[in-house]
Amino acid sequence: MVFVLLTTVLCGVTLVLGFANKERCVGPTYDASGRSTPDYSTRVARDVCYSDIQQLWIGRGIDDHVFPYVSGGFRPPSQLYGGSLEYPVLTGVVIWLSALPADTDGQFLAWSAIPLAVAGLLSAALLAWLAGLRSWWFALAPPLVLYAFHNWDLLAVASTVVACWALLRLPPPVPGGSDGGPGPGGPGVDDGSAVRRRRLVVAAVALGLGGAFKLYPLMFVLPVALFLVLGEGAADRAVRSAAARWRSGLAFAAGAFGVCLAANLPFMVVGFRGWWASFQFQWSRPIDLTTNSIWFWAFRPESNSDNAATQALMAQWATVTTFAGLLLAVGLGFIRYRREGVYPWLAVAAAMLCAYLLFNKVHSPQFTLWLLPFFVLLRIPVGWILAYFTVDAAMGVGFFRWMYLLGTGAPAGVYDAISPQLVLIGVWGRAGLLVALFVAFLRARAVPTATANGQAGRTKITADSSG
Repeated sequence: MVFVLLTTVLCGVTLVLGFANKERCVGPTYDASGRSTPDYSTRVARDVCYSDIQQLWIGRGIDDHVFPYVSGGFRPPSQLYGGSLEYPVLTGVVIWLSALPADTDGQFLAWSAIPLAVAGLLSAALLAWLAGLRSWWFALAPPLVLYAFHNWDLLAVASTVVACWALLRLPPPVPGGSDGGPGPGGPGVDDGSAVRRRRLVVAAVALGLGGAFKLYPLMFVLPVALFLVLGEGAADRAVRSAAARWRSGLAFAAGAFGVCLAANLPFMVVGFRGWWASFQFQWSRPIDLTTNSIWFWAFRPESNSDNAATQALMAQWATVTTFAGLLLAVGLGFIRYRREGVYPWLAVAAAMLCAYLLFNKVHSPQFTLWLLPFFVLLRIPVGWILAYFTVDAAMGVGFFRWMYLLGTGAPAGVYDAISPQLVLIGVWGRAGLLVALFVAFLRARAVPTATANGQAGRTKITADSSG
């Protein structure tokens, strides 16, 4: 526990640095709407201290404390109104709560930092509990300085970490105990089945809540369900029937999606148009310079926002390749299953995330936070992690410095300045590394120790940081 506390404190220091970086764009004075002055729009790009949190104080009804989604909607081509937000509902609720005591964008950033810091510290503590010294790839990660308070992604990251913590600490299956009945010890005897059920419930609830914060954690339900259905080793398949394993996997999937639906249902009933607007906004978002995905650069110079035909083509390709990449990761997981007898849900989940980040039409800088738990929990070579941090920093710094040049009218071509070159390094460097990480994750072993029969056993804290 001392190490967990130390890691949490170190993560706290990283988060303080991250907040200090964003706070450079705050104030020192404010206009009538609560927007920081002077020269806010120039400073956020020039000083690389931009955050979506501070930016969205104006334009989404946040400054007017409008409760999200209930009375809002979407006007084509890209306008949200009446309190609708481009985020899933639980993130919208956190945004609304954080804005209630705020009168300026600086106060809103400060209040928003509280739940985000809690999410970051919780993630660091649980990762330290699971993985020992490797957890410092999260707690001390440069992307945490750049993006912890850039957007609200740490809420979904924490949900994913909680799910991984529960699943990686599952006791071995107990005959008769994992499907609702008492184990061989009889009623009142703690044979591990009750602990197992509780942790499966925790994992399902965490992924469901994660999907209501940011949709991507719902991807991980499929590999976990396959892990449960296919059996956790030969011993599990010997003592539990196929029907029992199917019930376990389907119950897990139903629980996760049920929790997400329960979070969304009140908004769907009270204000369906405002709730649906967030999806309309994302679908209609053009693939442009701000999306930072491979598609804009792969289709240059035809990929300008006003080229409707190319925009439609890119959106189709992004959708098809994203789903194909997700299914490929799931399918390749069966290769290890046939060899080892256990479906590698954690490795497959990490590979699915790589495919999503590579092919999705939007690759915002803060999405790097999504990868950090998998850098900790899977034993991949350190060089891959350092390389990804490097190209990510090139993107995170280069993009905003380029926006500053474009805004001032200074020469900003690829051959005129370093910042557009950094962006290209970031876009294509991330793309190449995501392909490599897709393969590396699928081959990687999880940090927690496995039991003798190949099942995911109780976690042993390890101090291995070499990968």
